[in-house]
Amino acid sequence: MRYYRTIEDGTARLVARDGEKAYDLTAAREGLDSFAALANVADVLGTGIDGVVEGLTADAPLLDAESVVARAAMPAVPDEVWAAGVTYQVSSDAREEESGRGEIYQGVFEGDRPEIFFKATASRTVGPGEKVGIRGDSDWDVPEPELAVVVHRGDIVGYTVGNDMSSRSIEGDNPLYLPQAKIYDRCCAIGPAIASPATVGDPQNVELSMRIERDGETMFDDSTSTSNLVRSPEELVSYLNRHNETPELAVLLTGTSLVPEEFTLAEGDEIAIGIENVGRLENRVTTV
Repeated sequence: MRYYRTIEDGTARLVARDGEKAYDLTAAREGLDSFAALANVADVLGTGIDGVVEGLTADAPLLDAESVVARAAMPAVPDEVWAAGVTYQVSSDAREEESGRGEIYQGVFEGDRPEIFFKATASRTVGPGEKVGIRGDSDWDVPEPELAVVVHRGDIVGYTVGNDMSSRSIEGDNPLYLPQAKIYDRCCAIGPAIASPATVGDPQNVELSMRIERDGETMFDDSTSTSNLVRSPEELVSYLNRHNETPELAVLLTGTSLVPEEFTLAEGDEIAIGIENVGRLENRVTTV
């Protein structure tokens, strides 16, 4: 199943979509108004989130599935967003190009320890249909489409689409500028839904695509597979959890393998990122 969050009259509602059927879980059980609440119930019962929902569908009113998708907000409000870098060879090559310090990034790509860095707070993260940001003091900005892992109390409970907005010019000046290149207003987008592990299947065997349009013209359109991901989501999450008390609900971006070359985003650009079995995340660009 895939899980959506909608906001109606200022009130959040949790919706489960199974094929063409969409179930209003909040109407079925009072207090079940967020993905975190659902994950808590599953944790207490010792079962998967889909197992909890299967017991609720008989009491949940049916909604129009297309309307739910059109009104989808950020599917969960994560306490923290983290990210992994240099998990694809193409990412290592791109960072070498931008910085001229290839040995640093190749060492991470081939090393035992992955690169894990803090990406965003909830206030810096946006959902589908909202604007993502490019920094006003950067002249080379790109989106980074990524499979995002949803982590509840240290365990993987689902997957969503992530966009790790990045300033390649700032990071390229010096690797120590990474936090400024990555963390700023509207620097991250997730959504439109959270897909359960059973729905995604093998997370290292799904298609990932990205399309960028400017004034109706396609500036970038390409796809790849997460089969090129050299570290499993489980390995990345294990490093996130090491000697680090993660919050109840976190999101971990797993890295990118679609890197637009000789291109920088501009105000008004439209970004669409799709991941097989998960969904399609669409955002417009603004300068922050």
